[in-house]
Amino acid sequence: MNAEQTISVAKDASAPRERGWHSQIADDKAMLRAARDLTKDIAEHRAAIYWTDMVGSALLGYGSLAAAIMVENVALAVVFAVVSVLSLYRALLFIHEISHFRNGALPGFRTGWNALVGVPMLTPSFMYEQVHTLHHKRTQYGTVADPEYLPLALMNAWSLPLFVIIAILAPVALLFRFAVLVPLGAMIPPIRRLTWQRASALAINPEFRRRPPEGDLRPRVVMQEAAGAVWAWLLIGSIFVFGWKPLLMALGVASVVALLNQLRTLVAHLWENEGEAMTVTAQFLDSVNVPPPGRIAEIWAPVGLRYHALHHLMPSMPYHSLPEAHRRLVKELGESSTYHGANHAGMGVLVARIARSTMGRKS
Repeated sequence: MNAEQTISVAKDASAPRERGWHSQIADDKAMLRAARDLTKDIAEHRAAIYWTDMVGSALLGYGSLAAAIMVENVALAVVFAVVSVLSLYRALLFIHEISHFRNGALPGFRTGWNALVGVPMLTPSFMYEQVHTLHHKRTQYGTVADPEYLPLALMNAWSLPLFVIIAILAPVALLFRFAVLVPLGAMIPPIRRLTWQRASALAINPEFRRRPPEGDLRPRVVMQEAAGAVWAWLLIGSIFVFGWKPLLMALGVASVVALLNQLRTLVAHLWENEGEAMTVTAQFLDSVNVPPPGRIAEIWAPVGLRYHALHHLMPSMPYHSLPEAHRRLVKELGESSTYHGANHAGMGVLVARIARSTMGRKS
């Protein structure tokens, strides 16, 4: 497919594409060059933004959760719970930024995030580090070796609701992992190996088996798993001091956070690849931007994730620079360019597109 044909694919991002279209997409070198050259001056991670955003979101989330537990008025408790869900969801998604940190980027932020968010929510950073970067490898994206890819648009219709609903069980599964499997694994090596391979990564590909940690991740895994196990047992033990309500409320909030994240994951890509290797441009067009003017995407895809396709062009770009990078590329390349092909109107449009693709498939 030549450059002119590539641009034609991009003109209507919502239009269905023929099966196997990825293999026909050549790299749009002008777009890749523009992404590199126009954003060099905004590539620095700004510590003040990261720390203020992360700490503020976490404190608001925990404060709202405490208020939801303590108030007697049901309607007010629901309001506080919603604020807690959205705030903790935002705080949790900084794990995505951490997974892309290069050595020396924001010293202390990973440790601070794990202490304030990762361990308390039983999702420490090791569960994404050296996992998410596999999703960005040129030869692995969209293949069976990608831990974060399933051809959802090509699967049976029942797979979509199952994919979303199963996320509700994530907090209980994580509690079991850290409270039971981690201590058992410390004594029984086969359990330790199985837990690491199958239950130590934020992955959606059931065929993915995690390899042993490499480099400086190894000691962090030990520390984070030990901290997670202690915290899990403190949570379980809290029922003997505070009763069941606080733990159940916390698990409920965490379940809605997981559900919201799974819905975001559902529309992060078009999920139309059948396992073949793809060019960077094909990977970009299989990914999703939901840019302004709509504002609701900033709620369900915070911390830069509304620009997920752009992130696949520039994985190391800090989240706070993505809106400006998007504006520059739109101005430079125009609406008839390949870049426009990854821009979509919103979650509803994307869910409907995937649903239509699955409707005609037999169980």
